[in-house]
Amino acid sequence: MSWSTHRIVEFQHCDPAGIVFYPRYFEMISSTIEEYFRAHVGHNFAPMHFTDKRGVPTVKITVEFKQPSRLEDNLKFELTALNVGNSSVKFEMICSCEDEIRFVAQSTLVRMNLDTGKSEIWPEDIRERLVAT
Repeated sequence: MSWSTHRIVEFQHCDPAGIVFYPRYFEMISSTIEEYFRAHVGHNFAPMHFTDKRGVPTVKITVEFKQPSRLEDNLKFELTALNVGNSSVKFEMICSCEDEIRFVAQSTLVRMNLDTGKSEIWPEDIRERLVAT
């Protein structure tokens, strides 16, 4: 099972040639994960970070770029949880436009106590939603 969302490539994402400047993809990956936690997991980043003092920083990310994306492309970001550990989750994200894959990323996030900087076990409600992806 996977979860997906769409984003339109905006001028701010592009270099002078009109294609997505690759660091902007990392911002889109982060934004997609934040939206996923809000929409699918039911935990918004603001209360997670500022009230609960728990975050989900990325500890590892790899990306293989396949094809360039251009201004006003409608990109689909498909997110799948490959492995849910005690305090981590490894996602695969496939970004495509129509039937053409633009990039494939694998990203590992860890649930962290922001006060101590140490990892913590997923609460059961979050773990269940992660496993369901």
